[in-house]
Order: sequence, then C-alpha cells, then structure tokens
Amino acid sequence: MIVGAPRETKKGEHRVALTPDGVRELVAHGHQVRVEQGAGVDSSIHDAEYAASGAEIVTTDDAWASELVVKVKEPQPQEYAYLRPDLVLFTYLHLAAYPAVAEALLAAKATSIAYETVQLADHSLPLLAPMSEVAGRMAPQIGAHFLEREHGGRGVLLGGAPGVRPARVVVLGAGNVGWNAAWIAQGMEAEVILLDRNLDRLRWVDQIHKGRIMTLASNRGAVERAVVEADLVIGAVLVAGGRAPVIVTEDMVRAMKRASVIVDVAVDQGGCIETTHETTHAAPVYELHGVLHYAVGNMPGAVPHTSTYALTNATLPYVVAVASHGARGAVAQDPALLGGVNTVAGQVTNAAVADALGRAAADPLTCLDG
Repeated sequence: MIVGAPRETKKGEHRVALTPDGVRELVAHGHQVRVEQGAGVDSSIHDAEYAASGAEIVTTDDAWASELVVKVKEPQPQEYAYLRPDLVLFTYLHLAAYPAVAEALLAAKATSIAYETVQLADHSLPLLAPMSEVAGRMAPQIGAHFLEREHGGRGVLLGGAPGVRPARVVVLGAGNVGWNAAWIAQGMEAEVILLDRNLDRLRWVDQIHKGRIMTLASNRGAVERAVVEADLVIGAVLVAGGRAPVIVTEDMVRAMKRASVIVDVAVDQGGCIETTHETTHAAPVYELHGVLHYAVGNMPGAVPHTSTYALTNATLPYVVAVASHGARGAVAQDPALLGGVNTVAGQVTNAAVADALGRAAADPLTCLDG
C-alpha cells in the first residue's frame, strides 16, 4: 500500500504522524511511504532522515494522493478537497467536537479511523493514552505560567514557599490526563485535589501517591466546593468518542477567585467547563468572569518532538496493520480497531460519535464489506 504523511496545517500544530523508524518499519513490510517535504521539521526530524529510512519526499498533493493517509489532527477546511471514497484516513478526529469535519468526511465517502476511539477489550484507549499523558503533564506547568501576575494570574507560585501556603490545584477526572496532571502538580508541591466518580480509580491513585494527592468522589456539590477555593482548575473529563460532559457551570466559574486559572484539556471534545471555547497556541487564553481560561485544542503540539515520538510509538503497529491488510482486514485481525472506524461510505460507524452528531450509527463491518 502507498502510505502518505502530509505536513500538519492546523494552526500551532507541529507534530508529524510518522518518524523515520516508522517509515523503515512500513518499508520493511513492503509498503511505499510518501512524506511531505518539511513535515517533520517542527518535530526536529529532517527530510534527509526520512529519505535515509526509505521514504519518498513529496508535495502536499502527492502525500494526500496515497491510499492510506496518516495524520495527527483532523483535516482542516483547506484539506477537505483531498478527501475521497478510496481514501483511508487514520488520525485524531474528535468528530463530536468538530461536526464540520464529520460532514466533510461523509460527503466525500472517505473511510476514517480515529486514534481516540480505538479501544481495547478492557475499554482502555491505547492511541489516546500517550497524548493524554503529555497533555496531563503539561497542564500544571501551563497553569503555573498563567498564575504568574505578568501573565494575568493571581501571582501565586504553585509550590508556595516556606511559611506560605502553596496553590490549590483541582483536577476534574482521574483518567490518563487527570492523574498525570495531579502527579506533576503534587511534584511541584502544590496542594492537589483530584475528583472522579470512579472510586476504584481514586483508590488506585491513593495507593500510589500515599495521600499526597487528596481524592474526592465527584458530584455537583463536591465540584462546586472544590472549584470555588481553587487557584488552578484542570478539566480532564473524557467520554470516548462523545462530547465531554459539562462539569463546571458558568455560575461556578463566576464564584471562583479573581485571576485564578482554568486549563480545559477536554476542549478538543467540547470541553468540560461551560465557559471554555477552543483557543490556539498563538492566542491561548482569554478572561471571562475574572478567570483566565486556557483551552488550546492541541496542547501536545507545543512539545512536538516529545509528542511525535510518544504518539508514533503507539500508532505504528496499527498503521502497519491497516497498510498490510486494508481497513477491513485489519479490523478482522484486531477488534480494537473496530471502534476506531468512524466513517465509511458516507455513514457514521461509531455509536458514540453518531449519538454526539445526532445521526444513526451504521454497522462498520457491513459498510466495510460493501
């Protein structure tokens, strides 16, 4: 199969979907790989490294003309023209948050596989996990930055100082994003409160961190009390394939301390804070009700070298499988990919995505067979 890796065009996105090692692996399996010129430069990977691994360095048009296109982020409006019925697109899609992308994929009748909905039998999300870990670890350092007075915050040092109380960090959700955020925040010596509805998950965190992270069962009252006292709130709630539920209401935000900070990591799935809307790395924050909001939809794009390698370590086996067996054959060999199939031949084929978009879900196997 011909596999293409175009350069990302989303504003502030610096990652790339293949590394030179990934190219070498695909070539070893008999595939032809096309990498757009300059696709890896922002991740500190140069065209010569791709060429030495067996890739052909090509134009944008030639990269998109491949049978399987691997990306990092959802297609941008200027890329919709490249979508077509014989294309298999493998990338982060987050269609619940980006319905216009869904419409473009459906109109083009393209087959799309979303990293974030590939799901193992234990319900874990292997291709979302590495970027969740990166975003979670970034969230406290971003929050610490914007808590500085020069950047609009309260002028609070996350770890405090001898004799001075540290910042209070409230993390909503104890999944991969949340517990990584809580872990880094407590490592920076902040006072950390982690909320989740899953008591077993809270027990697991408590056993690891031995009380250095305060765990609370999440409900409206607990969230309301925690948020009003927070210096930094990190939103880390996930519904696989669906829109993130709103956990913090606008009234709760109004009650927060002036010049406190919100980092809504869930914004790429609609956000779990009622007052957030997506921002960019170029203009990452805005102020509302006296609270600074950070809501960049591709946070790991700010650390592209780390993020590219973390992502491609996870995606490469699946990319090789799809390239070697086609979408239908790969799904038959690995049922985890079945949930990843989001659109086929003009139909939405993931139930959670279909529900979020207000559409009926079609059976992915039937559509792929057709």
